[in-house]
Amino acid sequence: MKLPKELANGILIFAGIALYFFIMEFSGLSKILYLRALNAAFVFYGISRTLDSNIKEGKIGYVSNLLSAAITAIIGVLLSIAGLLTYIYMRGGDAYIDQLSGEFLFGGKPTANEYCIGVLFEGIASSLILVFVAMQFWRKKMSTAN
Repeated sequence: MKLPKELANGILIFAGIALYFFIMEFSGLSKILYLRALNAAFVFYGISRTLDSNIKEGKIGYVSNLLSAAITAIIGVLLSIAGLLTYIYMRGGDAYIDQLSGEFLFGGKPTANEYCIGVLFEGIASSLILVFVAMQFWRKKMSTAN
């Protein structure tokens, strides 16, 4: 059974982000905020793979590709947040949050769930921005009628 490309690329986004954050965590770089922003590259890569696959299959409708790219990004974000929440609880739950950059999002002492909800909203917003950026990048290969 072949996975839908949106799910497969969403899993690829999750795997890339997870590996990247594990490398950052174990090399002691996880507290550097601007390095965390590089996860957008993994999201953009997954979205681009979905759009490339759609175009190669002859699916050139703008709206259908927009939805396909958005589904890919959202799957990647949801899996990443689930992985983050699991990792936080494996590392001590709310006590581990104090080591993370909670002040960046909240300005206080968030719980593990609050932290993940904040990162979820941030991830969805940035992913949707990346979807529109990717759509502009791939626009010349798509039709606008759909």
